[in-house]
Amino acid sequence: MMKSKLNTRKRNLGQQQGFTLIELMVVLVILGVLFGLVVPNVTGRGDEARVTGAKTDIKTIENALETYRLHNSHYPSTDQGLDALVAKPSGNPEPRNWRGPYLRQKPTDPWGSEYAYINDNNNNFEVISYGADGQPGGDDLNQDISSNDTE
Repeated sequence: MMKSKLNTRKRNLGQQQGFTLIELMVVLVILGVLFGLVVPNVTGRGDEARVTGAKTDIKTIENALETYRLHNSHYPSTDQGLDALVAKPSGNPEPRNWRGPYLRQKPTDPWGSEYAYINDNNNNFEVISYGADGQPGGDDLNQDISSNDTE
């Protein structure tokens, strides 16, 4: 009787324990459901972050433009552009009291394009990101983000 118990133990120790095919399939189905629910919710967040980043950048540029105006009594012209915030511009109107740089470098939007700058010469300006496609107009992620629209 003692010998049969030892033989049974040896056989049990020699057998490998593993997962059955059904157990593996159940785990794969559960992982598939989790990825199906989580991934779509996470992937859209990057696009939302870019839009928020562009709005934040525009506010920063607006603040730099206001400081430029306080020092020089006017905003840079459309021709001088946002470069006037990084290096002293030439041309009209001449910045007589330029104390920059007002920004460390010329800003680019979260999609890698330069911000557009328009000054109507009436001390009204607009800073624009043309969105993901870099073209005027568009919907969703391609929609323009303007200093006139941000609050």
